[in-house]
Amino acid sequence: MAFEEILEEVGGFGPFQIRNVMLLALPRILLPLNFLLTIFMAAVPTHHCTLPAQDPLNNLTQETAWLEAYLPRELDGSFSSCYRYLYPHSLSNTSQGEGEDPIVPCPEGWDYDQSQFHSTIATQWDLVCERKGLNRAVSTFFFVGVLVGAVIFGYLSDSTFWSVGVMLLALVGYLIRDWRWLLLAVTLPCVLGILSLWWVPESARWLMTQGRIKEAQSYLFRCAALNGRPQAREKLSIEALSLVAEREKTVRRPSYLDLFRTPRLRHISLCCMVVWFGVNFSYYGLSLDLSGLGLNLYQTQLMFGAVEVPSKMIVYLLVRYVGRRFTLVGALLGTALTVGAGLLLPSGLVTWRLVLGVAGKGFSEAAFTTAYLFTSELYPTVLRQTGLGMTNLVGRLGGSLAPLATLLEGMWIPLPKVTYGGVALLASATAFLLPETRHAELPETIQDVEKKRTLSDPQEEGMPMKVLQD
Repeated sequence: MAFEEILEEVGGFGPFQIRNVMLLALPRILLPLNFLLTIFMAAVPTHHCTLPAQDPLNNLTQETAWLEAYLPRELDGSFSSCYRYLYPHSLSNTSQGEGEDPIVPCPEGWDYDQSQFHSTIATQWDLVCERKGLNRAVSTFFFVGVLVGAVIFGYLSDSTFWSVGVMLLALVGYLIRDWRWLLLAVTLPCVLGILSLWWVPESARWLMTQGRIKEAQSYLFRCAALNGRPQAREKLSIEALSLVAEREKTVRRPSYLDLFRTPRLRHISLCCMVVWFGVNFSYYGLSLDLSGLGLNLYQTQLMFGAVEVPSKMIVYLLVRYVGRRFTLVGALLGTALTVGAGLLLPSGLVTWRLVLGVAGKGFSEAAFTTAYLFTSELYPTVLRQTGLGMTNLVGRLGGSLAPLATLLEGMWIPLPKVTYGGVALLASATAFLLPETRHAELPETIQDVEKKRTLSDPQEEGMPMKVLQD
């Protein structure tokens, strides 16, 4: 008896498994709150250099006139955020000579608009102007931690609960305007998420490979009882499970090197690495950049979260009727095109910018959802978790670099979005090189994957693996 047959005996996917999914829902909802927290925690409100207090005897009593006296104008007509005149502009021409108005960085710090945020890490430590790179790096530091965690704790699967957390973040950020309390409100519920994991049973297969047969039997009994299959207890004796455990132990533990040993697996792995880097880079790049869409930060975040729900539903239909490859290619291409179109729009068309921005977020989420399904079907059973772990690792690297891309705006303001769109376009072209898996039986071994490499008829790509072997 194989372990897959044991799962069938205890009821397959039934109430026991559904209960476990529900227990995992809370941690999954809490994850995006932490992943995207810097949208609010590291937000940079409108600011300008701290100016001398207004002299009541001076005729420059109005606030706008006082700002005009000390702050130079940018090319777009706005007041400078990083520089000020050394002397009041209205007096400097007479005191220093025509055209000699000394402009200096903010010597006394900055004043911040508190109408939207009471406090953020940017206002707390003045992470603006020449120090803005440190503020942008906060997200990178977080994703580096996620990358390390992925290596240490392994691969964690995704589901539709992520989008709930993305929308919830907009509400939490709107209600809590101080970064310290916001951080506490987002991270404290993680304790409940951790506690909920105590009720999630250990993997019976893992227990058997570790020689803990009695514990595995106990979990399988509970699974059979909850799924309405009490008769399965007769086939779950210690002797029967020990034989299955011995068979599981004889399978060699795969390594990352196995993903590159054979030609077709090497092709799949390299393509998936590029795709996952592009998917993560574009998704988090667009998710963390909520500016220029005509709405406030909270409304934009809510719309970005809400669009993920129909996006996942559309993916569910497309992968069934169009295929995994074309769905992934189309989603990444849609991401690139909407980002590009948004850059070409005149600044006055705010509504269309919003439509394209939300559409781009929806496409990037569709690509993310499809990538998980598609990648898991490309790798054989013996390497599936290893392949997913490796591609997820590369994806986290893309997520780590996405926040730093915003620093490119110092060279050219549209350059960060050009980068997001360009990487998505590269990933789309790479995804087109992967084989379709719709209607194909999942490969069990490396040999199953390599056999498909020699097929002469492209239509046979979609045929079941068992038919090909016959």
